[in-house]
Amino acid sequence: MGKRIIQTAAAFGAAAGLLVLLFFAVKTKRLQINRWIVSDTDHVGVDISEYQADVDMDTLREQGITFIYMKATEGSGHVDGRFAQNWKNAQESGIPAGAYHFFSFDSPGQQQAENYITTVGSLEGKMIPAIDVEYYADKKENPPAREDVIRELGAFIAVLEREYGVRPLIYCSGEIYEKYIEEDFGEYPRWVRSIYYPVTFEAGSNWVIWQYCDTAQLEGYAGGEQCIDLNVLKRGISPEELMAGSRKENAGEVSKR
Repeated sequence: MGKRIIQTAAAFGAAAGLLVLLFFAVKTKRLQINRWIVSDTDHVGVDISEYQADVDMDTLREQGITFIYMKATEGSGHVDGRFAQNWKNAQESGIPAGAYHFFSFDSPGQQQAENYITTVGSLEGKMIPAIDVEYYADKKENPPAREDVIRELGAFIAVLEREYGVRPLIYCSGEIYEKYIEEDFGEYPRWVRSIYYPVTFEAGSNWVIWQYCDTAQLEGYAGGEQCIDLNVLKRGISPEELMAGSRKENAGEVSKR
């Protein structure tokens, strides 16, 4: 009996040790299980900003990239230093592209929306707007009041919807989603950040775009940031269906698949 107990304890200890090693490998990104899940037939895209500097859209396309979201604006006054050139290059290359706004907890939502609209202009032939809602600076340690975020994010979204006639994507982590988004903006198409484990653990089937990797290195950009984020569309959704003016998006059908 004693020998059997020792053997069982040893097996349990070995299994526990293996789980610890697996957890460490995933959290340090040495093991990226998400990249095993995404297939060659999926619509894979990147999100970029001035940190990637000069971006060659054609070179990205040659590596299987089928859509691009690029940072346009932040807060009520900041414009990404590479947006204008990226926007122009995407139009010339023909690769489906959209513009995202980094939402500020420190300025009025209406002014932020006006900054986006002034900078981006028409979305004819472009993908629907996206809003990046995440903590910055000391906001994680000192999170903004929920009622303030709901008010200003709601104002931002209302202005965009009047201007473009579509619901924007909302990009966020699970923590942000539960605290600020789910109750009041849960019907909006969701762009989920889940870089350590599969999106189903984070969002079930409630997503349109999944950011599954933030350590990819591709050819086609020359900025100080060597890594680039990879995103994938939910299977059954194409970049064309996320174009501003898509009847399916206007009807809210894309986000409910």
